[in-house]
Amino acid sequence: MTHPSPADPAGSPRADIVLPCLDEAEALPRVLARVPDGWRAIVVDNGSTDGSADIARSLGATVVHEPRRGFGSACHAGLLASEAEYVCFCDCDGSLDPALLPGFVRRLADGESDLLLGRRRPTTRGAWPLHARLGNIALSGMLRRRTGLRLTDLGPMRAVRREALLALDLTDRRSGYPLQMVVRASDAGLRVAETDVPYHPRTGRSKVTGTWRGTWHAVRDMRAVLRRPPSAPRGVRAEASR
Repeated sequence: MTHPSPADPAGSPRADIVLPCLDEAEALPRVLARVPDGWRAIVVDNGSTDGSADIARSLGATVVHEPRRGFGSACHAGLLASEAEYVCFCDCDGSLDPALLPGFVRRLADGESDLLLGRRRPTTRGAWPLHARLGNIALSGMLRRRTGLRLTDLGPMRAVRREALLALDLTDRRSGYPLQMVVRASDAGLRVAETDVPYHPRTGRSKVTGTWRGTWHAVRDMRAVLRRPPSAPRGVRAEASR
């Protein structure tokens, strides 16, 4: 599958982009410069000590402070702060390009899927550490057995209708949040798909997948999500298909 091209925001519905942030001062200027014109960047500061929040605010982003540590806590705080019909998620470390997201939203608006994930394709050797790839492969297999979805990546870049996502009532506030989003979307009958995106070396030190220990904790959180019973919130399918 080819990479989605950075679409003209005027040709796609606008969206809010949630950017979870923990000490990403070095990457923020480049990341925020790639946010499509007319879109709102919501930088969720999750306890940074390097001035990330001030940098984001100075560059025009909406800054939300989430004191409860955890990737899911940051993502959900951004979701609650969003107001657009569509909400996108993207890492704030420079590894992914927010300029690709109008293509994601256009595909949702055209009815191709209800939740679209970015399938990471490393641009250089070492951009995606081996232990992180192995953990992702294992989780993809478990997800397939649990839901039947044949996804190859559970990456952080994604787009969905805001109301449909809120209706899923996500509860995980740690590393399991992205997986719970996919599992509950599948349980609710939403169409989940993936598309290739280039994956660049991150700027700065990874807080999760940069180490075996961090990867193990992420896999542990996600395995716990897969052990939970199926959940199908009412009304989600109708919201997604509007």
